[in-house]
Amino acid sequence: MKKLFLIFVLLPFLGFSQEIIEEKIDLKNGEISIPGTLSYPKFEKKLPLVIFVHGSGNVDRNGNQGAAIKANYIAQLADNLNKKGLAFYRYDKRTSNPANIPLLKNITIHDFVSDVSIAVKNFKDDKRFKSIHLIGHSQGSLVAMLATDSNIKSYISLAGPSESIDKTLVTQITNQNPQIGEIAKQHINELKETDTILSVSPFLIQLFAPQNQKFLKDWMLLTPTDEIKKIKKPILIIQGEKDLQVTSTDANNLIGACAIDEAGLDAPAKLVLIEQMNHVLKTVNNQNENQQSYTSPDYPLSTMLVETIANFILKNE
Repeated sequence: MKKLFLIFVLLPFLGFSQEIIEEKIDLKNGEISIPGTLSYPKFEKKLPLVIFVHGSGNVDRNGNQGAAIKANYIAQLADNLNKKGLAFYRYDKRTSNPANIPLLKNITIHDFVSDVSIAVKNFKDDKRFKSIHLIGHSQGSLVAMLATDSNIKSYISLAGPSESIDKTLVTQITNQNPQIGEIAKQHINELKETDTILSVSPFLIQLFAPQNQKFLKDWMLLTPTDEIKKIKKPILIIQGEKDLQVTSTDANNLIGACAIDEAGLDAPAKLVLIEQMNHVLKTVNNQNENQQSYTSPDYPLSTMLVETIANFILKNE
């Protein structure tokens, strides 16, 4: 089911108002509801389409998570790329939709991959679009890697970890509290060996709650530097240097692992580091702004991010 909305955006450099069309699209993956928003500038020509794959947590189509995160970064990215002549599809992650809660038992990361594939299938024969490009953010970087198939023209990783999630979690927690980091390491080893954690530390209960353990165990089996080698498409890796969760080391590891083509040459891949960009894709100048940008939509999206993505996709459309 589609609902149409028209938005008029002034493009001063073109000297006229550009019509932006929005469609509310209700997709289903079995019983799972994954509604989303398609937006695109009204042009006569076919447009490249971006499908955005969110990071970890209960992220909605705009890049928000309840009262905790109100950065609105996905909606802002959609608006900015629409102005660059790109179509953009964003959807509510299955874990963000209250209607799905009774259906989420025993989910794995491959269920998120399946949701991306449903979106790709919906658009792959749509005559309005000439190509489909996946952007995966944080956890979504790996999910989008796994969903990149023959229907995808290019792949973009935003703030994508390079190590398996068990190593990433231990590193992130240890950086904040070495003692809790050691407990996290013990929990992960127990989960690997026994498929369960009998007694979870109260400091880590949100992460290692019983309902999360199967998901984490499945996720641990995947290493992004192994998976990115399988992609035979143009690749763009973008990392903000103000990111508190993922580092430029991860970005360098990913670009170093990119596939070798049959001729023995490096597959088309590019790495871009953005000095003032943080994990929610905003331009920040200090630690205070970095933290506040998670809870306020007022911080500007990185302009370098928008330019880099638009130029890459238009080059590979």
